[in-house]
Amino acid sequence: MAISGKRIVITGGASGLGLELVRQLTPDNEIIVIARESEGLKQLGSDYPEISIFKADLSDDVAVKMAATDLVAKFPAIDGLINNAALQYTPSFLDPDFEYDQIAKEVAINFTTPAQLCYLLLPSLLKGNLPFILNVNSGLGLVPKTSSAIYCATKGGLNILSQALQNQLEQTDVAVLQAFLPLVDTAMTKGRGEGKLPPDRVASDILKGIAARKAMIDVGKVKLLRPISRFMPRLARKIMKSG
Repeated sequence: MAISGKRIVITGGASGLGLELVRQLTPDNEIIVIARESEGLKQLGSDYPEISIFKADLSDDVAVKMAATDLVAKFPAIDGLINNAALQYTPSFLDPDFEYDQIAKEVAINFTTPAQLCYLLLPSLLKGNLPFILNVNSGLGLVPKTSSAIYCATKGGLNILSQALQNQLEQTDVAVLQAFLPLVDTAMTKGRGEGKLPPDRVASDILKGIAARKAMIDVGKVKLLRPISRFMPRLARKIMKSG
C-alpha cells in the first residue's frame, strides 16, 4: 500500500514526531491535525496552509468529542488515523514533586483519547480506501521502567486495546497497527537518556510499516527488546528498570 492520495488524521501534529509525520506525508496526502492550541500549531498552519486543523485539548473528553464530531461532518471518509500525541511525567509516586492531578491527564492523552478517537472516527474510516489506525506505542508498553509508571501503564493498555481492536475489526478493511518506539529525540525526552533516534528516521520507519500494513512496527532497539522480553523476561525487566 503506497501512502499516497490518502486522507490521514494525526494527533499532536504540531511538534516532535507528529510534526515530522506531517512533513513526510503532506506532499502526497491530505492531512488533518487534531491538537491543542499552541504557538507550534499556529506555525504549522502558517507553514502548511493546506492542512485542516481541529483544535482540541486532548485531555478533555468533551473537546475531543466536539473535534471528532466536526471532523466526521466535514470528512465523511478518511483513510487513516495516527494516534501520535503523548504525555509523560517522570516523577515516581515517592517523589515530592509528583502531582496527583497529572494522573488523569496522562491517562487521558495516552490512552483514553486514542480509544475515543478510534471509536468516533470509525464510521469515516469504514468508508475509506484501505483504511488504517496506527497507534504510536513505546518499548515501555512491553516492559516498564521504574519512573513514569502511569506512562508505562497507558502504553501497556494501548497495546492490549490495539490487539482487541484488531480482533473486532478483522472482518473489515480497517487495519489496526502499532509502532513501538525507543527513545526519540523530541521535546518530551529533553534531558533524558542517550542514543535517541532522530524524529525523521523514526517517522520514515513508521510510514514504511504502515505502507506494508504491519501489525507491529518495531523501531530501533525495540527489535531486540521484543524477543528478550518474550524469552528472557527477567533480563528484559532488569535492562529496562533504569531505562
